[in-house]
Amino acid sequence: MPTRTELSRPMVLLLAVACGVAVGNIYFPQAVSPLVATGLRVSPDAAALIVTAAQFGYAAGVFLLVPLGDRFAHRPLIVTLLSVTGAVLVAASAAPGLPPLVAAGALTGLTTVIAPLVAPMAAGLVADDRRGAVTGTLLAGSLGGMLLSRAAGGTLGEWLGWRAPYLLAASASLLTAAVLARTLPETTPPAAQPYRALLAAPLRLLRTEPELRRSCFYQATVFGAFTAVWTGAALLLTGPAYGLGAQAVGALALVNAGTMLATPAAGRLVDRRGPDAVNLVCFLVVIASAMVLALGGSGGVAGLTALVLGTLLLDVAMQTGMIANQVRIWALSADARSRLNTAYMTCAFIGGGIGSWAATAAYGRFGWPGVCGLIAALAALALTRHAARPRGV
Repeated sequence: MPTRTELSRPMVLLLAVACGVAVGNIYFPQAVSPLVATGLRVSPDAAALIVTAAQFGYAAGVFLLVPLGDRFAHRPLIVTLLSVTGAVLVAASAAPGLPPLVAAGALTGLTTVIAPLVAPMAAGLVADDRRGAVTGTLLAGSLGGMLLSRAAGGTLGEWLGWRAPYLLAASASLLTAAVLARTLPETTPPAAQPYRALLAAPLRLLRTEPELRRSCFYQATVFGAFTAVWTGAALLLTGPAYGLGAQAVGALALVNAGTMLATPAAGRLVDRRGPDAVNLVCFLVVIASAMVLALGGSGGVAGLTALVLGTLLLDVAMQTGMIANQVRIWALSADARSRLNTAYMTCAFIGGGIGSWAATAAYGRFGWPGVCGLIAALAALALTRHAARPRGV
C-alpha cells in the first residue's frame, strides 16, 4: 500500500467529489419519483419503489462488492464500477415502464458503491490523528451528492422530464471514472483471500466484534430515519398540504447543502471527544428533529420553515454519527477495513431501505405525523442501545 503522504489534500477533495457523484445516484430518484409516477402513469406509492430498490441494491452492492477492496487494487475496481453504473443509468433513462426502471435502480445501487470503497482506502493512507477529519471530508462529499442530486434531479426533471436526471447522472459517473483512471494512487490490496472467504468475513466480524455490531445498529436506525424523512418529504410536498412539484423537493435539499460545511468539523470533534460522546448527542438531535418536522405538516411558510430546520438537524446528526461510527470500526483492524466497512454499510443501507419502505407505509396510513413518529422511534431505539452498553464501553 502507498505511504500515507501519497494521499494529498487535493486528492482527498477529488475523492470527496467522487463519493458525491456516486452517492447521488441513489438519492436523486427521491426527487423525481413523483415525475416518474406521472410519466409512467402509476401511483406515487408505486413510483416510490425506485427509491427503495436503489437502497436495497446499494446494501447488496456493499455486501457483494466492497469486500473486493481488500482483494484488488482500488483504481481498476473503482473505475470499472463507475463505468458500469454510467451504462446502467443510460439504460434506466430509456426504461419503457416501471418494472425495468425499478430493476435498473436496483442495479445502479449495486454498482455505485464507490464511497464505501474509498473510505477504508483513505483511512489507510493518512495518519491516525487525521482519520476523523479525512473521513469527515469524504462524508461531506457524500452528503453533497445526497442533497445536490435531489436538487438537480428535481429541477431538471421539471424542465425536461424524469429521464433527463438519469442521463445527467450517467454523464457525471462516466466523467468521474475517466478522471479517477488517471489520478487515483496505486494501492496494494492487504488480503489475498478467495472471494468466498471475503464474503464470509463481514458475517464473522459481526459475530466476533461487539463494537462493530453496536456501530451497525446505531447507523441502521439513524440512517433509516434519514431515508424516511426524505421519502416522506417528497410525498408531503407534492401532496395536498403543499401542492408543489418535484422541484420543491430539490429546493429543500439544496437548502440543506450547507450541512456539508459542518461535516469536516464534526470529524475533528470525533478526533477530540471520541465516538461515544458524539453518538449520544446525535441521537438526541434526531429526536429533536422529529419534533420540529412534525410542525411541517401544517403547510404554509411556517410548515416549510419547520421542514427546513428539521431536515437540517437530521442531516447533520446522521452524518456526524456516521463519522463517529466509522472511526470506531476503523480502529478494530487495519488489515480488514473494507470487510469491516462492508458489514457496517450493509447494515446501514438495509436500515435505509427499511426506512424508505416504512415511511411510504406510514405516510399512506397516518400521513406526515406517522413519518415523524417513525423517525423518533428509530432514534429512541438507538438511544436505548447506547444507554444499555456496558460501563466503560
